[in-house]
Amino acid sequence: MKKLLKNLGYYDGSYDLIENMTVPMTDRVCWFGDGVYEATATRNGVIYCLDDHINRFYNSASMVGIEIPYTKDELKALLSELILKVDTVDTNEETFLYWQITRGANIPRNHAFPKNAKAKLWVTVTPRKLAEVGRKAKLITYEDIRYFMCNIKTLCLIPSVLASEAAERAGADECIMYRSEANGILKRVTEGSHTNVHCIKDGKLYTAPLDNLILPGIARKNLIKACNELGIDVVEEPFSLDFLLNADEIMLSSSSNFCIVASHVDNIPVGGKAPELILKLKDFLVADYLEATKTN
Repeated sequence: MKKLLKNLGYYDGSYDLIENMTVPMTDRVCWFGDGVYEATATRNGVIYCLDDHINRFYNSASMVGIEIPYTKDELKALLSELILKVDTVDTNEETFLYWQITRGANIPRNHAFPKNAKAKLWVTVTPRKLAEVGRKAKLITYEDIRYFMCNIKTLCLIPSVLASEAAERAGADECIMYRSEANGILKRVTEGSHTNVHCIKDGKLYTAPLDNLILPGIARKNLIKACNELGIDVVEEPFSLDFLLNADEIMLSSSSNFCIVASHVDNIPVGGKAPELILKLKDFLVADYLEATKTN
């Protein structure tokens, strides 16, 4: 019987336990964060929303000029093979799958793209149960200081790291980022440090449009699908921080947190006015995940 690993790290054709893996200093990820990434949940050896994540991965890579040395089908097959090498007996058959592509390596260090460099694939697989869907969370507000290419899932995450640390220090779970002014809206809400931001107002779901200020989240897409199936109107337009804070419910979503419901923002109670819609959305999202990742 083949021995399974407790976790898995993969780099450019080699794999082992994550703690045993190394990455060359010459890889541009070390110097510039030069790459893009994706992440999603797996269950029963099935990668959730794989096609959506693969398509976004290739789109992000294309927007920064990285040529992925695999076809989409080849990459999907490799990822599916790698998750089966991890022992998930004690974790309800769930893992968290992360992968990234970097532009490759070059010496000496140079900002311009290296000539004839081969992009490098990095994968990690770690046992992790899916976060509780619909859990309550405390949030803070935080000015969005990122650049203007937030629609690319880039590895350059320092502004998001700083925002996440600010939430941690404030005793909160996540932050709501806003631009001082964008598209003519003062304090326009963009997203969280690692989530998309939505709200419910008068029975409708409000979510930011897919422009260059937010990531086109897969969980956001699934939330919109849930609303369409449940007959909940969806409004995709920019909204202000004031509008959000006065909504009936404030919600966050990501590939590892399908639905988080805000209980407080900056220590002020919020939401709690549309619990029946939250429950419907929560039940739909859980059912969709279980159906998509069930064994045949």
